[in-house]
Amino acid sequence: MQMRAVVITVSDKGYAGLRKDASGPALADALRAMGAEVVAQAVVPDERAQIAALLRQHAQSGAVDLIITTGGTGAAPRDVTPEATRDVITREMPGLAELLRWEGYHKTPLAVLSRGIAGLLGSCLIVNLPGSPRAVREGMETLAGVLPHAVQMARGEDLEHKSETHERA
Repeated sequence: MQMRAVVITVSDKGYAGLRKDASGPALADALRAMGAEVVAQAVVPDERAQIAALLRQHAQSGAVDLIITTGGTGAAPRDVTPEATRDVITREMPGLAELLRWEGYHKTPLAVLSRGIAGLLGSCLIVNLPGSPRAVREGMETLAGVLPHAVQMARGEDLEHKSETHERA
């Protein structure tokens, strides 16, 4: 199944050109390795309205199945990616965010500090990842087994669970 994905890096310093974005390219590479087509990449500042507008624009375009953000999920005052995501999603998928924190905790206890969420706007799945390249790589390893099926479900395609792996769901 071909997934069309958008990568959004949320970083004040990245947006201002004061820091090179390493997380976005790592995320795009991980998506391509899964067989996804990365149709757009962007770097935006930690501004709730701007993040929400970009999420809404891509999700409602009908050209995208998946948007993954990197950055802005911590407890710092300007970390507002989860709030911006919550502003646009119509249905939350808490299991994905819980899985990311649970698996991340086994690699670093600090993973539980991520406030990232996941949810749907129409048939587009939106997932928040932390802002480090390592967290992106580890998060995508965790999600690799479930993202294709989640996207199919969001599209309303192939809703029958055909493998033992999915029978428990």
